[in-house]
Amino acid sequence: MIWSDFHRTKWNEATNFAWKNFTTPTVRRMFSFLTVLGKAALPRDKLKELTGLLQEMKTTYSVAKICRYDARLRRLPSGDYDYDAEFEADDDNQIGCIPTLPLEPHLTQMMANSRDPDELRYLWRAWREAAGKPIRQKYLRFVELSNEAARLNGFSDAGEYWRSDYEIDGFREEVEELWQKLSPLYQQLHAYVRAKLVEKYGEEVVPRRGPIPAHLLGNMWAQTWTNVLDMTIPYPGRTSVDVTNALRIQGYSPLAMFRLAEEFFTSLGLEPMPQTFWQRSMIQKPTDREVVCHASAWDFCNGRDYRIKQCTEVTMEHLVTTHHEMGHIQYDLLYRNQPFIFRDGANPGFHEAVGDVLALSASTPRHLQSVGLLGNVDDSYETDINFLFAMALDKIAFLPFGYLMDQWRWEVFSGDTTSSNLNNRWWELRLGVQGVSPPVPRTEEDFDPGAKFHVPANVPYVRYFVSFVVQFQFHAELCKAAGHEGPLHRCDIYRSVKAGRLLRNVLSLGKSRPWTEALSVLTSGRTNKLDVEPILEYFGPLRTWLESQNRGELIGWRENEAIVLQVTRSNASLITGAVLAVIALVLLVALVIIAFRRCRRGGNKNFNTASQGS
Repeated sequence: MIWSDFHRTKWNEATNFAWKNFTTPTVRRMFSFLTVLGKAALPRDKLKELTGLLQEMKTTYSVAKICRYDARLRRLPSGDYDYDAEFEADDDNQIGCIPTLPLEPHLTQMMANSRDPDELRYLWRAWREAAGKPIRQKYLRFVELSNEAARLNGFSDAGEYWRSDYEIDGFREEVEELWQKLSPLYQQLHAYVRAKLVEKYGEEVVPRRGPIPAHLLGNMWAQTWTNVLDMTIPYPGRTSVDVTNALRIQGYSPLAMFRLAEEFFTSLGLEPMPQTFWQRSMIQKPTDREVVCHASAWDFCNGRDYRIKQCTEVTMEHLVTTHHEMGHIQYDLLYRNQPFIFRDGANPGFHEAVGDVLALSASTPRHLQSVGLLGNVDDSYETDINFLFAMALDKIAFLPFGYLMDQWRWEVFSGDTTSSNLNNRWWELRLGVQGVSPPVPRTEEDFDPGAKFHVPANVPYVRYFVSFVVQFQFHAELCKAAGHEGPLHRCDIYRSVKAGRLLRNVLSLGKSRPWTEALSVLTSGRTNKLDVEPILEYFGPLRTWLESQNRGELIGWRENEAIVLQVTRSNASLITGAVLAVIALVLLVALVIIAFRRCRRGGNKNFNTASQGS
């Protein structure tokens, strides 16, 4: 509320100026931002309600826990599976169960490591019961208030307000076009991974031509698939870039992982983390209180205090996350001398991309070897494919999820998706765009989007899709600056001061110029648009390999071949369906009895002949 009061005061002052007549572009740009009030435009009582709802939803997410899975109690007869009986076994057979398992690190690790479909199904559903379902009504009210705030700022709804951050007309259509260009590569990856999962689990668990059940991909939301690398790696026994074991054997701590990430930034001539960062960051999960473990970076806007909040585990995945979050801080440090209104990323996707750009280099086999986390590395074709495949399980597998999350929210904000089909529309997008299906039937009482942090926390998500495109544009240009020769996926800009200087020139602009101009600076004027060509070039060898491996496989998926065909229905629909099924069964039995009696009247011979022919 204090920030909102301050913002309103500055808004009142700014709107007294005829700023659109100013001739200085920088000053006019400042005023264009100052005169958008955001949520503070709401009347004070509604602003307080919106803020309270947001805090309540985030708290529900952060404290959500589930009961342990007891495989013995949940084994049900094969061929007669009852999803509700499986789930309710927790209440029926574990009297007095106290939920003890939080998302981080327990459920995340279980989803990553378990290969028991029944256990994974239980974890998937239980988390959504605990984290998503309880906030459904609160979220609907939150949407109403967010839309009201957006309209008070001159936007049609909150979705349009979010998209205004990108400062271009037709942003929604541009994102759609980017996805259409990337979708064929994703579909090749999907087909290959699905075939490998069929080998592992069988067609009774994974349909050969249908969508992949979402609980089997090693991640609570099936947004990245890196945790199924062990089941899908193209060339087992060749060099693997998952250095989790090496980190643990060498005794890396979370702090040491942060120091390793910092050293990459400073090797480029960029900024070291300030002393207060090391004193005030939360690098490990505390044992004395509940926290939101979703990793985040914090700029306290005084030019001195920057922090990361992260429940770090000693894994390759968290090493990459550490680079990502430190990238946010590096961006904050580089634009700290800009006027306050310009201390932000050129667009939200730029901010998400910075750390990931460095992680593209830090993840290469050669770099991991140079820092002592990999032994001898060969430059064979098989090693290249293994590396690119591991990267694709992270980067390419994520793209449809990064695309569809805000497609759904924009539709909710605009009213195209309403309370009557909130969850149904979510699964239409998950099925149609991503090719994954729920492992259990869903209804409109469920609220599965709410089980993902960014929904209860109201964090726009298309930024991640944009960042996954732009980070490869950054990578290509920084590799040129570093003098790299050879395939793009082998580039490591470590210790290249020239690459660091180019990155500094772009990031130090902050939001003082439109992102299209910042991109033009990066590319030396060659383009000012988002471009998927660098990502397609990077994964080009893998795409060729996937196409050869997928001969005979369906590229894409048949939605009607999902293992769980019943996707979403309201309870009323379920009851109606059950009643109709009972009526149909009664009629069928009656017809059989009538037929039997007629056959008896006609003699046993006719009855027996009919039985043999069926």
